[in-house]
Amino acid sequence: MFPFVDKSIVPKFVRFNCTASGIFVNRNPRNLERMRIARKPDGYHLEKPGRKFWHKLLLTTTNRTVKAEVVHFVNGPVIDAKTSEKALRNQLYSITDTSAYMNLGRVFAQRCLECGIMEMYCDIEPVKGGKVEKFLDEVVKGGIKLQEMEVYKKPEPWDMLRPEKPWEVTEE
Repeated sequence: MFPFVDKSIVPKFVRFNCTASGIFVNRNPRNLERMRIARKPDGYHLEKPGRKFWHKLLLTTTNRTVKAEVVHFVNGPVIDAKTSEKALRNQLYSITDTSAYMNLGRVFAQRCLECGIMEMYCDIEPVKGGKVEKFLDEVVKGGIKLQEMEVYKKPEPWDMLRPEKPWEVTEE
């Protein structure tokens, strides 16, 4: 096959009889979102703002329970946590008081990190010193950023500033 190459070394480095395809298929639909090159839905310019997100935090409060969930713009709810879940309800005195909101924030942040969601859009306006503010503080302490990164825009040749590409790793 190759007369100038030692046959005993070739199988260690190169597979000549490889059946792998030369075409790459991405089976992770969230990969482009993590690399910041996926499209964010804008909606129309006459619609109300706040629709430009990949993941959004929703907090639903009723008289009996509190529910926090992450909603993907295409697939709907991805992760949720409720104070009415048996494991959480058994640990709480009341499922709608301030400690319930704080514990819900901790559980919700842990579930988000376990699923690989580290940033999401949040348009909730908390009252100073209120339950919702304590919930959001616990989510942030848990390691979740409540603001999504902007979509990477390829710089034009005449642009003075060239942002770092999100898929390239630079070591310091």
